[in-house]
Amino acid sequence: MNLVIDSGNSAAKVGIFDDQKLLEKLTFAVLDDLKSFLVSADYSYVIVSSVKEDVDAILAWSDKAVRKFVLNIHLPLPITNVYATPQTLGMDRLAGACGAVQLFPGVPCLVIDAGTCITYDFVDANRNYQGGGISPGLNMRFRAVHTFTAKLPLVTPIKGARLIGDTTESSIQSGVVNGLLAEMEGIIRLYTEEFPGLRVILCGGDAGFFENQLKASIFASPELVLLGLNSILIHNVNHS
Repeated sequence: MNLVIDSGNSAAKVGIFDDQKLLEKLTFAVLDDLKSFLVSADYSYVIVSSVKEDVDAILAWSDKAVRKFVLNIHLPLPITNVYATPQTLGMDRLAGACGAVQLFPGVPCLVIDAGTCITYDFVDANRNYQGGGISPGLNMRFRAVHTFTAKLPLVTPIKGARLIGDTTESSIQSGVVNGLLAEMEGIIRLYTEEFPGLRVILCGGDAGFFENQLKASIFASPELVLLGLNSILIHNVNHS
C-alpha cells in the first residue's frame, strides 16, 4: 500500500494507493490529526511533498513505512526536468506534470492548476518537463482589485458572469471571470497550435469553477498531484 502526502499551506492531502489505483483521499487541516492517522494506518511506502517545514515531523510519524521519500530536486522522477532553475520550481508543479504523463503517456500535456495562482505546466511527448507560466488566481484577482483601489468593493466570483456589467460589482465580475477564462482559452490555443495532439488537464481548488465554463477540450483531474506523487513513489521503489 502506498501513502502520498501533499502538505500545503492550509491542509495536508493524503492519497492511499494500491499500486496505481487511488483507493481513498483524505484531508487534514490539523497536523496532529495527520500524525494520528500516520501512526495508526497500514502502508508500506510513503512520499511527502511539502511547502512548509514539517517534512521531518511527517517522516518521523511514518514509522510503519518500509521506504520513505521526500519530493525535492534530487529525487529521481519518471520525467526529465529541463527547467532552467529547478531549485526555484514548486514541487506541486512537478508532481502535476508527472500525473499528466501517467494519465496520457506519449503525448504533449498542458497542466492548468487553478489554485491561489494559475500555473501552466508543459510536458512534451518525450516526457520532458519544460516549464510554463504563472499568473494570479481567481480570488487573488478579486482581492487585488479591491486592495489596490480606493473605492472598488471586494466581489465574490460567480459562474456565467455577464460580458457587459451594468453595475460596479457586475463589471468587476465580468472583468475578472471573463478575463481569466479568456486567458486560459488563449493559452490553450497557443499551446495547441504549437503542439498537435496536446491534452489539457485541469486541476486545483478552483478547477470546478472553470471546468464547465472553458470552451476548449479539457480533462478535469482533481487528484492529479496525488496521482503524480504516487507515480514518483513507484518510480523510486522500482528503480532503487
